[in-house]
Amino acid sequence: MNHYPKVAVVILNWNGRFFLEKFLPSVYNTDYPNIEFVVGDNGSTDDSVAFVTTNYPAIRIVRNDRNLGFAGGYNEILKHVEADYFVLLNSDVEVTPHWITPVIELLESQPDMAAAQPKIRSYYQREYFEHAGAGGGFIDYYGFPFCRGRMLHVVEKDNGQYDDACEVFWASGAAFFIKRACWEKSGGFDADFFAHMEEVDLCWRLKLLGYRIGYCPHSIVYHVGGGTLAAANPTKTYLNFRNSLFMMQKNLPLIDACWVVFARMWIDLVALIHFMVQGKFSDAWAISRSHQRFFLDFFKTARKRRRYEQSIGKKGIYNGSFVWAFYIQRKTLFKLLNPKKFL
Repeated sequence: MNHYPKVAVVILNWNGRFFLEKFLPSVYNTDYPNIEFVVGDNGSTDDSVAFVTTNYPAIRIVRNDRNLGFAGGYNEILKHVEADYFVLLNSDVEVTPHWITPVIELLESQPDMAAAQPKIRSYYQREYFEHAGAGGGFIDYYGFPFCRGRMLHVVEKDNGQYDDACEVFWASGAAFFIKRACWEKSGGFDADFFAHMEEVDLCWRLKLLGYRIGYCPHSIVYHVGGGTLAAANPTKTYLNFRNSLFMMQKNLPLIDACWVVFARMWIDLVALIHFMVQGKFSDAWAISRSHQRFFLDFFKTARKRRRYEQSIGKKGIYNGSFVWAFYIQRKTLFKLLNPKKFL
């Protein structure tokens, strides 16, 4: 690559001293000639900012006065960052020295590709994909996200089966590359999401604007996962179920949105009963609260629908229920899904 666009690697931090101390060395040793490192602090109360200032004086600190969540936090921080590309990187990610260049080369070679992610492997099981992103993200007709290399709780070993650079439906927020112009055109994340699903929503909106989302297997990072909210957490359950409903109401064609949200209510009821049978009453209540909040915010969310042809944003959606395919048809690997069912 003869021209190196400016890249800003922006890590959003909230009381993350442990992760910054552990993973900043790999990030700081990134091999890319035109780069800026930024730690965006989301109102931390620990000594994480002091740690960065003392040990990495070249890293710029941008502060929010309170915790605005992943979505709102990044929206505010990126207002103060100048670069051709933003790389939104979780604080619990270890990177490889040459992780930046392959993704930038991919995005530079594809003018209509707005965002992309690297291959994301598990930090603890390094030969396996990691839950949040794996080999690129997709979504089913009912708004449930899944990945090449990760279907629900089944995570595949990386044997090179997803080593093709390709178009995906969404790129992981754990290591999210986006052209600054596309970030600004889309309006960034929906701050009302707070955390979880906001990158899926953003990618969907980018697709509705006519852009594509990419996956670059030639760049590899290692993600811990669950650094802020563990997988078994009622708050995470609440955010995932609520934000999924928000996302479908905003981005699907109107008739589709009415039908799919109605169907999701019944699917979610099954999940609620399942949690109750397991004795996970906090998670069951979280699903109920997510539905209550969806209806309370219905008209607010409706006003966010853009005046573009929503049908163009359906490309890449799995036209069916991957949950049904997983549990009933025993299709526990991405490659077992019928490729003809992707719109």
